[in-house]
Amino acid sequence: MHPTSRAGYLFSMPLVLLLSGYSAQSSAQSSQSTMPNQEDYLSWTAAQADTIGKSWRVNGRVGGAFDLRVIHTEHSYNYKLRATLMAPEVVRAAARLEQLRLHLTDDQTRELVREAESTNGLVALVEIDAREGSGVIPLDWRSSLRPKGAKEDSPAVIGGTSVPALRQVKALAGVSRRDYAYDIFWIEFPMSSTDRKLIWENLPDTIELVVGIYNKEGRVTWPVTEPLRQRLNSLKNKSDH
Repeated sequence: MHPTSRAGYLFSMPLVLLLSGYSAQSSAQSSQSTMPNQEDYLSWTAAQADTIGKSWRVNGRVGGAFDLRVIHTEHSYNYKLRATLMAPEVVRAAARLEQLRLHLTDDQTRELVREAESTNGLVALVEIDAREGSGVIPLDWRSSLRPKGAKEDSPAVIGGTSVPALRQVKALAGVSRRDYAYDIFWIEFPMSSTDRKLIWENLPDTIELVVGIYNKEGRVTWPVTEPLRQRLNSLKNKSDH
């Protein structure tokens, strides 16, 4: 298909979630880590882990609210979109919930985090639901990750690749229960170029996911929290070796 998380991270609790529109800016910023204990996630309650993980799940739409099927009745006139960036906070929340569910040791839980962060880039869990029409998601839908505001032809735009095998990585499953009305995809965005240089040398404050289906596009955004910034910097260090 064309479309196309390494340290511990902590949070002040309880979180105050202020989701607005299609952006996770307020909710994810409220969970930025400032505490010194890097393994605090191993003591989160189920409710804390659930709240943290869900704060990175944002809603959007591919196509306008008033798009109508005029010519191509076999196409949906727009698509519901949900996306979760597998930021360090989400990975640790998912791992902690798995620990509580299966009574895993701390070492086993750390291994879940290591497995999820063994990729060379960022992963987003993308959910798409076609509204009316054929109800089919075309195979050539596309995605990209970019600093918010970057132009389409900017070298900072990173194309994503669907990696179905990531479905088996438990800490990349997110924390929300599966909604079977949506098709679900694990999309990987490589953060280094073929010459092993980090694509985003200057890290943005906000990143944007763009999903395109036919001639329609949808966008959702997330803030670059301190844990996510550390993750991106660790990817830079990894690419330098």
